[in-house]
Amino acid sequence: MDNPKISVVIPVFNEAATVLDLIEKVRAVDMPKELIIVDDGSTDGTRDILEKLDIPEARVFFQEANIGKGAALRRGFAEVQGDIVIIQDADLEYDPVEYPQLIKPIVSGRADVVYGTRFAGGTHRVLFFWHYLGNKILTLFSNMLSNLNLTDMETCYKVMRADIAKRLDIRSKRFGVEPEMTAKFAKMKLRIYEVPISYHGRDYSEGKKIGWRDGVSAAWSIFRFRFFCKL
Repeated sequence: MDNPKISVVIPVFNEAATVLDLIEKVRAVDMPKELIIVDDGSTDGTRDILEKLDIPEARVFFQEANIGKGAALRRGFAEVQGDIVIIQDADLEYDPVEYPQLIKPIVSGRADVVYGTRFAGGTHRVLFFWHYLGNKILTLFSNMLSNLNLTDMETCYKVMRADIAKRLDIRSKRFGVEPEMTAKFAKMKLRIYEVPISYHGRDYSEGKKIGWRDGVSAAWSIFRFRFFCKL
């Protein structure tokens, strides 16, 4: 795959403080790309910012109400026009400068999907032990049911060929989308690689949204999409 076009799908909910900085970081990456931004019913002024956005390579879509990350990704994947899809949160926890490394296994023809793992030696901010432990438990549970050996199932950075993104019939509305995609990649028997990434996590005072209820939901999603749902 020579000089592929990258489709960066950016789900956004109440990220007025960071969304423009994130967009500029994505635009600074030197590769052919499009930005597909899906505002998921923001109420903090993010929508006003995005309505004024005038960037040729960016398309913005608005959900009428806050439905969840899964619903925003479903909308974004339907609009993809590039060759490789990168999921990018709008909160600056993940750095777009790492796109070249993330797409490399796909461009070289070795991988169909790439996960950016926060737990394989990359630089990361030290934060919550219980979040870390919860992530490891969910990843272990997911690995047991999918027969994969991922180190970071919950990572935002999931990269895939565009045809795979369009095959995904995403049903999860919220953060259950992470284990759902993982279960479906396993069922498709895709070639999955992991690439170490840096991680600049936030605490709740800085806008972090995920909580323990999302962990319970993710555990149910791992079970549900392994045994009860098709692709």
